[in-house]
Amino acid sequence: MTKRSVLLLAGLLLVAPLRAQSPQRDALLNHLIGRWVLRGPMAGKNVVHDVTFEWVLNGEYVQMHEVSRERTSGGTPAYEAIVYLVRDPHTHEYAALWLDNTDYNAFNPAGVGQAAAVGDSIPFVFTTSPTDHFHNTFAYDRATDTWAWHMDNDDARGRRPFARVKLTRQ
Repeated sequence: MTKRSVLLLAGLLLVAPLRAQSPQRDALLNHLIGRWVLRGPMAGKNVVHDVTFEWVLNGEYVQMHEVSRERTSGGTPAYEAIVYLVRDPHTHEYAALWLDNTDYNAFNPAGVGQAAAVGDSIPFVFTTSPTDHFHNTFAYDRATDTWAWHMDNDDARGRRPFARVKLTRQ
């Protein structure tokens, strides 16, 4: 083997693992990974949902699957959502794509929330119109390894609580 061939082979061996590596996983999102129980008041009544978070698509996104324990008369979950969370490595901002069984909008932009972390909180804002917003804040408590999850409607009448729930590990 010539010296040039050896150098080319060595270069390929050094570069190949770099391309195969997963992206750097966000530390705050990483605290969500696992199985959780969501409990607390939502839309005026106490609810219990099972929520699972996992890294998907080569560790680039966190997928949340939320299923209410309450059932419809047909036996299906009263509420179910699949949500994709991501943190842009360049801007350090978060985004959430929220898909659920309450509204079929063909990927309406109102289903995408934006956030910039504030400490251990991720305060997503979903814009439903120029004057209407939905705030969805995940706040991590490191001491108890739990998440507070606050949801608020925000419109011309002001900001009003929709939910104050807590996620605890199963």
